[in-house]
Amino acid sequence: MTLSPVLIFVYNRPRHTRELIASLRTNKLAEESDLIIYSDHPRTTAQQEAVKEVREYIHTLTGFKSVTIIERERNYGLAASIMDGVTTQLSRYGRVIVLEDDLIVAPGFLRFMNDALEMYKDIPEVGHIQACDFTGNPALPDTFLIKWTGSWGWATWKRAWKFFNADGKELLKRLEENKLTYTFDFGGSYHYTRMLREQIAGKNNSWAIRWNASLFINNILSLNVGKTLVQNNGFDNSGTHCGTVDTYHTPLWEEELPVALISPIAENREARKIFRDYYKKNYSFRAKVIRRIKRTLKGDFSK
Repeated sequence: MTLSPVLIFVYNRPRHTRELIASLRTNKLAEESDLIIYSDHPRTTAQQEAVKEVREYIHTLTGFKSVTIIERERNYGLAASIMDGVTTQLSRYGRVIVLEDDLIVAPGFLRFMNDALEMYKDIPEVGHIQACDFTGNPALPDTFLIKWTGSWGWATWKRAWKFFNADGKELLKRLEENKLTYTFDFGGSYHYTRMLREQIAGKNNSWAIRWNASLFINNILSLNVGKTLVQNNGFDNSGTHCGTVDTYHTPLWEEELPVALISPIAENREARKIFRDYYKKNYSFRAKVIRRIKRTLKGDFSK
């Protein structure tokens, strides 16, 4: 099996970047894996020093088969950088594993992702692999198929990325014309459609909501895990898009997670119900109010 390159997108968080690399090095396949690191250009002069520190650090990296560094000469922003980087490397390699600088991965992450990429490479109904489970629900199987894509530690193939549509207006139109918004939002329990509308309005610049909608509209499934191999370490107000949230934290699975070919290739309806119930529990108006009060009492006034 040829191992997939690992694309890493970094910006101005040196501590987070070091922690991600340290976790990657715990993987047995690290020394056989090629890293391709995209370092974005500072958007403001205030960010120059932190970007410089990150760049100096990534130029020292060892412990991998190779390290290729692409230093942006202008500020792309995360969405444009990921869309460009994924498209470019898929054209070369045909498959990629993608990480952002605020993630921590388990020791079995690279093995799982490469095994899954290989096992499902010729199954067009599966277009995405997601290695993070934030529900923490023990009823989920080790792996399952679902019409939803997460962006924290993921992988895909060139054959699937061709469905990516950067035009949010067109995606929303197709969702509404086919009366899919309620299902897209897990039975109205989470605001994915609103996120897409906000992307169209320029209130966010999420590539992930467009990737999610692109595969959903085309009835393409994601292979997900029931035991998390990725944690998001960025909910500490250090990032552009993350405040302080504790609802997504589940302990890393420290053992190997085997990949099995699921048959038939169809969405796991029970898994979809678990996601719906998770969102209802944690993102209802009442849950948000309680969470805001708790954070305020701790002195955290972030949104």
